Amino acid sequence: MSDLSARRSLPGLAFPEESLRRLAAHLTDRFSGVFGAETIERYVLESYTSLLRTSTVTAFLVTNTGRYAADRLTALAQAKGAIAKDVPEVLFVCEQNAGRSQMAAVLTQALSGGRVHVRSAGSAPAKGLNPTVMAVMTELGLNLDEEFPKPLTDDVVQAADVVVTMGCGDACPVYPGKLYQDWELADPAGQPTQEVRRIRDQIRHQVEAMLTTLGVDPEPLPLP
Repeated sequence: MSDLSARRSLPGLAFPEESLRRLAAHLTDRFSGVFGAETIERYVLESYTSLLRTSTVTAFLVTNTGRYAADRLTALAQAKGAIAKDVPEVLFVCEQNAGRSQMAAVLTQALSGGRVHVRSAGSAPAKGLNPTVMAVMTELGLNLDEEFPKPLTDDVVQAADVVVTMGCGDACPVYPGKLYQDWELADPAGQPTQEVRRIRDQIRHQVEAMLTTLGVDPEPLPLP
């Protein structure tokens, strides 16, 4: 019996089996020759149940599961050397993955012009992104509508070249050969818009400095 079939008997769990089965089949094709079907299925189930614990809106849960599982599988393949890393990998970690780490990830992606690959995660992910954070990022022409809080997993840490922590304590495992940085930033949760803007601008300066150390010249941000 497959893991998907075995989950049928779990009480109270909204489990869209057919959608997840199709997702697992798609990822099995995508990662053919890298991972077997059982590994893919396990990652899909783990990713789904992890996001289900914190999601208040389930309309995009399967879609987000696909993105989350695919990114974790890519990270695992990178860590094992099965997939080459064409650009530096940066991981941002904060507690809720709803504010600071999300702003840092989107700013890094925009300022690097794709010359750095970015991931973000939370040691205790929130149910959704901070609305004020989303608003102040929109002021810079950066859209967070498709982002969502994700739990921190070991695979994304192993794949990272640079790990930046922001108030998440000792939740992030330490591996040799990686650059670890801890950015002291106020938590935007519950803060007024002006304070969140200040935190955003501080993160932007930190990101620009980090990119310089990676040999990447920051690009101008798109106009709103």
